[in-house]
Amino acid sequence: MTGDTTAASERMRLDKWLWAARFFKTRSLAVQAIAHGRVRLDGERVKPAREVKCGDRLDIQIEVLEWSVTVRGLSKQRGPAAVAQMLYEEDPSSIARRAERRQQHALAPNPAAAIKGRPTKRDRRHIHRFTGGS
Repeated sequence: MTGDTTAASERMRLDKWLWAARFFKTRSLAVQAIAHGRVRLDGERVKPAREVKCGDRLDIQIEVLEWSVTVRGLSKQRGPAAVAQMLYEEDPSSIARRAERRQQHALAPNPAAAIKGRPTKRDRRHIHRFTGGS
């Protein structure tokens, strides 16, 4: 680890750790995810100020992807991705689930994702023709 990582006996706030480990771009996004129950510490819902230590198990859900990680290090600041990946160890089953989810998403994307804004005049004609409206 680098000089900015702390000893294993120390603790740090969960939202800061998620930010430093690069799961979220900002601490406020990490706080929102924790508040909505998308981050669990040892299987339980927690608050953003909850302290994590090395050896804690986290379940993190971001959109459709889920991570199951074990905290391996603490960092006081956000560093490069290579350093951030050393802060945790992901379970092999979690890696397999994420790969499978990505493959499913690539094969069958959500059709609503392609819709942007209001329908055009042409789209509206197709909608009326399909629904039988005038």
